[in-house]
Amino acid sequence: MQDQVVVTGIVIKQAPVGESDRRVTILTNSRGKISAFARGARKPNSRFAATARPFCFGTFKLYEGRDAYNIADAEISNYFEKLLTDIEGSCYAAYFGEVVDYYCRENNDEKDMMKLFYQSLCAISFDGISNRLVKSVFELKSIMINGEYPGIPNNMKLSDAAIYTLDYINSSLPEKVFSFNLADDILVEIENVASHLRKSIMDHHFKSLDILETIV
Repeated sequence: MQDQVVVTGIVIKQAPVGESDRRVTILTNSRGKISAFARGARKPNSRFAATARPFCFGTFKLYEGRDAYNIADAEISNYFEKLLTDIEGSCYAAYFGEVVDYYCRENNDEKDMMKLFYQSLCAISFDGISNRLVKSVFELKSIMINGEYPGIPNNMKLSDAAIYTLDYINSSLPEKVFSFNLADDILVEIENVASHLRKSIMDHHFKSLDILETIV
């Protein structure tokens, strides 16, 4: 019998495979970004139907196949069910998933990105913080975690409050980075910095961002 691997992770995305299976991409705490098959997940009443849904967070028991892992069991602790009925929130979550998929690799230490992804989903599900702020903080912190933050762009003149906010985001742990709100004028400054850095650093076209920009 094959040895099982136990990981904590979040489903980034899923795709149908064959007549009844799903292939999921999971960002894990110990093995980076991995692919795994959820066998029979598309069958009625399958125990893996919900497990294979994007943004599920929990513990996954896996065994290793030739090209990917196979899910043997899962204990999901957060399904982020609010996102199922929140169109705008689900679009933000899909965008975060695309950025995570862009940055993360298999067998890399992606603990900070996993924490950031999870906390971003929590923040989007919470009414007490602006979705625009969550998006900007997520973009900036992703760049910072991956060692690509160049500092404040030379062509931008920012207020002291915006500079302080950028320093706070840079120095904060991922699980603490959404502990503030901003006045609208400061938020616009932070949004401009995040957008500028995303466009200049992330060499990728994010499809979910196109959708998000049409509804927000």
